[in-house]
Amino acid sequence: MNMRHALLTGFLSALLTASILAAPPAMASVEKVTDLIEERALEELEQIIPTNGRIDVRLADGVLREGTFIQEFWIDPKTGQFIANIISEYGETHRVWGLAVMTVKVPVPARRLLPDEIVQDSDIMMIELPIQRLGVFAIQDVDDLVGQQVRRMLVAGRPVPRQSVIPPRIIERGDKVKILLTHGGLSLSATGRAMADAHAGQTLRVVNLSSNKAISAVATAEGIVEVEQ
Repeated sequence: MNMRHALLTGFLSALLTASILAAPPAMASVEKVTDLIEERALEELEQIIPTNGRIDVRLADGVLREGTFIQEFWIDPKTGQFIANIISEYGETHRVWGLAVMTVKVPVPARRLLPDEIVQDSDIMMIELPIQRLGVFAIQDVDDLVGQQVRRMLVAGRPVPRQSVIPPRIIERGDKVKILLTHGGLSLSATGRAMADAHAGQTLRVVNLSSNKAISAVATAEGIVEVEQ
């Protein structure tokens, strides 16, 4: 009985070992090719993509849509055109290609804004655009746009060039202003007239109406300028 038990145990052990050896290897996880490309493109372009940017992957028609990993990858940073060799779940190599477009969310006018209007929160919406459509001088931060005064008409849905808005004017040419002069512990004031428009912190020329002399001053508040010392 002991010998039969030992032989049976040995047979079952050998059978179990053979079954384990014969079992097919675990299959690699299958992912969307667009996800694989996006991850690889982000690695390749991390030096030039903005912190609030992302990659929008568009595959060519008819190429593999699911795979396990990227074997080889090439991308043109300027155009976003890419070619990749993808390994399928069955271990086959497939060539795929398409576009990996860098996009970023930017503030754009929700309506047409005319010169001299002050940009409000309600005037702005956020949209996602390819970086190539922005231009070097497009405003990308909503905080740089809200509260600004429109200098040139802004078109709804289009990125705003930085030179199209300015800080709000607090003094306009011809306005009567209060001129402040502080020297040591002495403070003097006089009435003047602005010779130019100015926003906060901007230097302008004003005429002292008491002496009829033109001086330089800095606009500090609505209707108030301070003489630079």
